[in-house]
Amino acid sequence: MEVTSVATQGRYDSSDWVSSYLLLYSDTGHIWKQYRHEDGFDGNVNSETVVQNKLPHPLKARFLRFVPLDWNPSGWMGLRVEVFGCSYKSYVADFDGRSSLLYRFNQKSMSTVKDVISLRFKSHQAEGVLLHGEGQRGDYITLELHHGRLDLYLNLGELFSSRRVPVTVGSLLDDQHWHSAHIERFNRQVNLTVDSHTQHFQTSGEGQSLEVDYELSFGGIPLPGKPGTFLRKNFHGCIENLYYNGINIIDLAKRRKPQIHSVVSYTLFFSVLLNQTPLNRH
Repeated sequence: MEVTSVATQGRYDSSDWVSSYLLLYSDTGHIWKQYRHEDGFDGNVNSETVVQNKLPHPLKARFLRFVPLDWNPSGWMGLRVEVFGCSYKSYVADFDGRSSLLYRFNQKSMSTVKDVISLRFKSHQAEGVLLHGEGQRGDYITLELHHGRLDLYLNLGELFSSRRVPVTVGSLLDDQHWHSAHIERFNRQVNLTVDSHTQHFQTSGEGQSLEVDYELSFGGIPLPGKPGTFLRKNFHGCIENLYYNGINIIDLAKRRKPQIHSVVSYTLFFSVLLNQTPLNRH
């Protein structure tokens, strides 16, 4: 579910209520992550008043855990909870570190002045390529995990660039929790957002468009020896809701559309989760 707010009450007709608490979430029920909200959420001051906390950034989860921090000193911990949100549609691909997906264009090359790329990922590996594409005139785009951070390499037409310098966002992204990545580019202006942190920058090169030849690869670089590429590890983990300029890549792969080619060594597993197990109200 996509959770947008939570509300609490104390125990009915009692002196039992929680005055502050932490909120944890999980998609497995085994590995938990704390929702960052200052020093916790404000709870109740009596047993009957409903206190609702809206989440500045909605979270996606199957399980929630409320951890009381303080409660009425004249009573005990008492908590009634209501969760607000909506169903969440999920397209997931599981990469084993030796597989990748290729999205092949209908023409020899694709030239764009505007790109919007979004995905969610989780992994316990600190290294791995999430997407890569390049063109003969020197253009390239690479998004990869490196030392648990997210690096974006982007160049528009600088054919003889001597070194590749990434824009880096985030840290500890190899914690086996879901993280979101969103790239918006118009001409040379780029916004790279990881979770709620955004980095704005201008690309290198003198062009205004990104020209990529033949294909984009997701989860790895299938031919790391071809000109212009650099050797990197393939991604090992899960990628969810992968969109390239409005195109649902994982949905195309699941439906075996001809634009998508799977480079598979052992396992490349697709799943679609519709209306995941709802959060129970207690």
